[in-house]
Amino acid sequence: MGADGSQIGIVSTQDALRRAQDLDLDLVEVAPQANPPVARIMDYGKFKYERDIRQKEARKKQARIEVKEIKFRPKIDPHDYATKKGHVERFLRTGARVKVTIMFRGREMARTELGRKILDRLVADLADQAVVEAHPKQDGRNMVMVLAPSKRPPEAKSTEPRNRREPEAAVPRAAAQPVPEQVPDEVVAAPAEAPPET
Repeated sequence: MGADGSQIGIVSTQDALRRAQDLDLDLVEVAPQANPPVARIMDYGKFKYERDIRQKEARKKQARIEVKEIKFRPKIDPHDYATKKGHVERFLRTGARVKVTIMFRGREMARTELGRKILDRLVADLADQAVVEAHPKQDGRNMVMVLAPSKRPPEAKSTEPRNRREPEAAVPRAAAQPVPEQVPDEVVAAPAEAPPET
């Protein structure tokens, strides 16, 4: 094939190379498995550059799914559980998958059902926000589960106007405003100095 995409036909390798050198271009084999092999005269550097640009654009448009990880222990405090559950909710809202890991140490390996209870509780608490993508399974000293954000329809918008104010707290208006300083009704003038005697 020529530089403009036209069909040249079957020519010898030396003749094809000479044509490419005359045009100051490269001879690139595009279909080596064909019989006879298909080659094209082109600027290979420009071709590679344009291909890289196209691939970069395709990667930008590609949806990336992040996988975040959060770790629990079997004997987790209720407040710590609530905090970590909040992190999982935040990750799910951003569209990321969440890998939940329960870490067991020492004798805790004999009570893996405690970790399973925590995972089941987390699934129940996040039932409206997440679906279980990979069910809990034991992986050495860890128990692992993967949650994915659930595809739910967007919530219906409220029909109330946006600038409507929330009712204020029951604080008396007088107490809410600062009290102005008391200014006396009569202003007493300072006594004028007597004129000097001459």
